[in-house]
Amino acid sequence: MDKLLDEYLRYLAVEKGLSPNTLEAYSRVLRDFTTFLEEAGASSYREVDQDHCFLYLISLRKAGKAPASQEQALAAIRGFFRFALAEGYLPQDPTVNLEGPKKGFALPRVLSVEQVERLLAMPKVSTPFGLRDRAMLELLYATGLRVGELVELKLEDLELAHNYLRTIGKGRKERIVPVGEDAVYWLATYLREGRGKLAKSAAVPQVFLNRYGKPLSRQYVWRLVERYAAEAKLPDWVSPHVLRHSFATHLLIGGADLRSVQAMLGHADIATTQIYTHLSRGHLKNVYDKYHPRA
Repeated sequence: MDKLLDEYLRYLAVEKGLSPNTLEAYSRVLRDFTTFLEEAGASSYREVDQDHCFLYLISLRKAGKAPASQEQALAAIRGFFRFALAEGYLPQDPTVNLEGPKKGFALPRVLSVEQVERLLAMPKVSTPFGLRDRAMLELLYATGLRVGELVELKLEDLELAHNYLRTIGKGRKERIVPVGEDAVYWLATYLREGRGKLAKSAAVPQVFLNRYGKPLSRQYVWRLVERYAAEAKLPDWVSPHVLRHSFATHLLIGGADLRSVQAMLGHADIATTQIYTHLSRGHLKNVYDKYHPRA
């Protein structure tokens, strides 16, 4: 079972070009699923039927997993069995007629412009670390970059004279993202006055470095954002991804078209971007209710 699973993960990495983070998520789900099957007495994927898959989803629900997590698990399992069937390892796909849990419609959380400004003002820019953190927060909000894209950002990816940067997103796809004047200012200031004091070697190309001159980790960036959010007395759900949500929502509220926001976020499917239109419509409704005399 492990051998077939490893072959599938290699297929996702080489043929599909999935990112390391996505591969890790698929691997985690499928190995957990395999452990569940072994505990249920299955010694081969050929013995798996729809009931096994259904009972695994039930176990996720009982464990308190959100409907979205259950859907993601089912998607990973479906993809694996489709691969195994196509490659001739299995006579049938046990997930063909299996339906996942119905997801409730949940809007992503976003900050107001005033809350974002409070967050961005938190780092003490008198130190190299404060300059780094201010530039990092400004860039997250100005571009909507994912955390993985931020920590992998290299000096050669920056075109600050022309207010844009290059990044490699999901599926190893490159995209060009505009960068606003405020973010350009703080990024240029960090590069001029802060990064050189953190860098231990010119061989490290990443923009954002830790005290040892190494690239920041994704976990470290999450902790930094959470710490500054707490200092700014913002809700405890603030994270780097909330800045991404806020970036997209504020653009749409300001009048940006959906296709442009999709391109900046790096969404393969515009349906993923459309969730932000519900947020912007909600904002407009609140404005209407507050200011229209006959609301």
